[in-house]
Amino acid sequence: MGQTVAEKIISAHADRPVTAGEFVVARVDAAMASDTTAPMAIRAFASMGGRKVWDPSRTVFVIDHAAPAPNERIANLHNLMRDFSRRQNCRLFEAGSGICHQLMIEHEIARPGSLVIGADSHTCTYGAVGAMGIGVGSTDLAAVLLTGKIWLRVPQSIRIVVDGALCPGVRSKDMILSVLRRTGIAGATYMAMEFNGNAVERLSLSERMTLANMTIEAGAKTGFVLPRGLRLPEDPAQILPDPDAIYTETLRLDGAAILPMVSPPHSPDQGVPVTQAAGIRIHYAFIGTCANGRLEDLQAAARILKGARVHPQTRLIIGPASRQVFLDALRDGTVEALTAAGAVFIPPGCGPCVGTHNGVPGDMENVISTGNRNFKGRMGNPLSSIYLASPETVAASAMQGCIADPRTFALEREPA
Repeated sequence: MGQTVAEKIISAHADRPVTAGEFVVARVDAAMASDTTAPMAIRAFASMGGRKVWDPSRTVFVIDHAAPAPNERIANLHNLMRDFSRRQNCRLFEAGSGICHQLMIEHEIARPGSLVIGADSHTCTYGAVGAMGIGVGSTDLAAVLLTGKIWLRVPQSIRIVVDGALCPGVRSKDMILSVLRRTGIAGATYMAMEFNGNAVERLSLSERMTLANMTIEAGAKTGFVLPRGLRLPEDPAQILPDPDAIYTETLRLDGAAILPMVSPPHSPDQGVPVTQAAGIRIHYAFIGTCANGRLEDLQAAARILKGARVHPQTRLIIGPASRQVFLDALRDGTVEALTAAGAVFIPPGCGPCVGTHNGVPGDMENVISTGNRNFKGRMGNPLSSIYLASPETVAASAMQGCIADPRTFALEREPA
């Protein structure tokens, strides 16, 4: 019987063939925690009697969710991470380095065929390069730090096939919001989602990361974007499903029929075509997060805003996904174009997305964001409303001061 990608990767790490539904103990290739979860994991590690992590070279801590520290309590938690990393000789990415998931792929820690455990729900992002990324709680991560192993149930898999060329102004963010509209927020609970099809094959790594990142918004345990069309440093054979692999369901979408989407408050699965939300007043626009804060996203926004201005009653905040993204955007003129248009850049990190600092909305304000979640209070204020969209839609809306269809602007400002 053929295997899915999830079954193949877990089999390789359990040292035996496995099928969906089995409980296994598997070897881990890397473990990661951010400043929201690492302090708890460190304390749990100590309570388990831990003295030395199983492999310091495979243990990664990232200060990104409240960075730089907004208050003394967070500053002390950051120091706890620094002290532990220094004593254990673990890898630590300091404040300003970037968002954990961006760094794990940027620095090739999450590699094709690897099993990566992260104390963050969006660890599934690593499926963009054929790694199996699984998010866990701090206590489970502490056990991984102690043993280098994880117990888990082999997930069933859902296949999503998207064929047909995407129209100008349509991105993978619109694709995943369209998928979530079909699955709902619980339609793939504890499953693996596999993306395939010729529309997916044309996507860049950046856009594949958006797809994999938001599989958790359907409840998925992990997500994969099949590597066809993407150059990888390793042989991708181990991360391709067998022709006779078994799936619980196959969803098919026509890529040419996907429209720019907006997900209104307060759930990512409520997406509608942007035309149905056009005209809604926007007070605050945000481009960033582990879903859409990469160079390609900033460049897309700059194409729309170059030579234009952010609406005088709207503010646009941009948080690059990493320092490297910011430097690349600085070199190619993207930062200059966006700053000239009225955007404000903040240090690379997660602050506005999770509502820790660097951009908490006010009462009754409407936010349009490239983030992955719009639950009530997600950005730090339960009295605000968050709309999710692509970088193009966010940029067009920032320029218009209301939710706007990006297709006209994308076509007008597409580089020659």
